[in-house]
Amino acid sequence: MVKLRLRRMGGKKMPCYRVVAADSRSPRDGRFLETLGRYDPRQEPSLIEIDEEKALKWLRQGAQPTGQVRKLMQIKGIWQKFQEEKSGK
Repeated sequence: MVKLRLRRMGGKKMPCYRVVAADSRSPRDGRFLETLGRYDPRQEPSLIEIDEEKALKWLRQGAQPTGQVRKLMQIKGIWQKFQEEKSGK
């Protein structure tokens, strides 16, 4: 199963993350299928960049976002678009 999750980047005590589509069996910072965006919680306000088309493509194919990625998608409005699209069918 494919999951949309965060991949930790950056140095010690300076985290930044990439939002990736990865196989659920691969390790957190291991192999991934595609990079969808990035998230930097240290900036004020937090930087959230997610490619909407890529994210919707993976969601349509059945990828499951983790809790944190779902929250980021809700902030950007991507999750609501997916729910509307899903209920409209």
